[in-house]
Amino acid sequence: MIRGLKNMGRGRKWVIALSLGVVLLAVSGCQTLSFYKQAIKGQYQLLAHRQPIEKLIADPQTESRLKQKLELLQKLRAFADHDLKLPVDGHYSKYVDVHRPFVVWNVEAAPEFSMEPKSWWYPLVGSLEYRGYFSEENANKYAAWLRSKGYDVYVGGVEAYSTLGWFKDPALNTFIFNSEPDLAETIFHELGHQRVFARGDMDFNEAFATTVGQEGARRWLLAKDDKTASEKYLAEIQRTREFAALIMATREQLEAIYGDARNEAGKVKATTRNREIPPDHLREQKQRILDDLQQKFAQLKQRWGGETDHDQWFARHINNAKLNSVAAYYDLVPGFEHLLALNGGDLETFYQSAERLAQKPKKERHQWLRTLGK
Repeated sequence: MIRGLKNMGRGRKWVIALSLGVVLLAVSGCQTLSFYKQAIKGQYQLLAHRQPIEKLIADPQTESRLKQKLELLQKLRAFADHDLKLPVDGHYSKYVDVHRPFVVWNVEAAPEFSMEPKSWWYPLVGSLEYRGYFSEENANKYAAWLRSKGYDVYVGGVEAYSTLGWFKDPALNTFIFNSEPDLAETIFHELGHQRVFARGDMDFNEAFATTVGQEGARRWLLAKDDKTASEKYLAEIQRTREFAALIMATREQLEAIYGDARNEAGKVKATTRNREIPPDHLREQKQRILDDLQQKFAQLKQRWGGETDHDQWFARHINNAKLNSVAAYYDLVPGFEHLLALNGGDLETFYQSAERLAQKPKKERHQWLRTLGK
């Protein structure tokens, strides 16, 4: 989010739409104030250390490997503007080396016996199902506090994020050296956030951007007439879909034993009824389902011929929060893919349709996309 799902181990996208002058006035409480201070400091450091890409390319001191990637990035920006009709508008025209593998670490949480994700409210963007930290240490400290409250918690590294037009987003060392298709998907995904955004609806926003990123990368490879790379990329996308389907099926199994319900918009809600099953028995059932997930993935990997796309995701402890991190990206993607097809593959009319959906009530747009995606 990994951009999208292909590289869940690499990290997900984090949306920061914070007005530096307004945020501190809009929040209260020591923990909340501390969170926004680190967010402002982290964003400021990115802005302060940006370097123009054109100057870096012209500088003979720039490492040749970086120079090649920056030249590719310029071509991807031009393609996004001309062919994908995305609002490039100065984004990714500068570069920052943050001297760490991820720019942000996301903290996600869910109750031990429910798939309902914990959410946090933010000024200007509304409720989101994660909290992002520019420091891994701070993310882990907050995660430990949530665990002490009984939550399942997942901390994941983030390669890239969008400020939704508040600032001109720079390219980062955390993703610039990715493979060409992955870099293309990352750039197109993040620019997708600039085009369509629904306040307080992470599932909608990430599914839309994932669709744009994958479709954009596919068109980029086709435009280059690189058949081998295109076929390899499409095979990776197919494996991602199968991986996501496995995760979604596991979530449904857990929802059933927890007694979770789904509202009209399809969002998971924890039961309000007293459970008849003792916690220890419920914990055993949960572990059996998670063990079964590992076995099914091993079978899936065998069918893939040993491809290791998602090994890193399975290597770390799996819990409710980690399963939810996949759902946020994939749940509504089939609906958006069908919406693109209904618009004859025309991206501009697809964007306009998505913008109209974003203006509808959250329940209505989720219902519509889920029905369309069936």
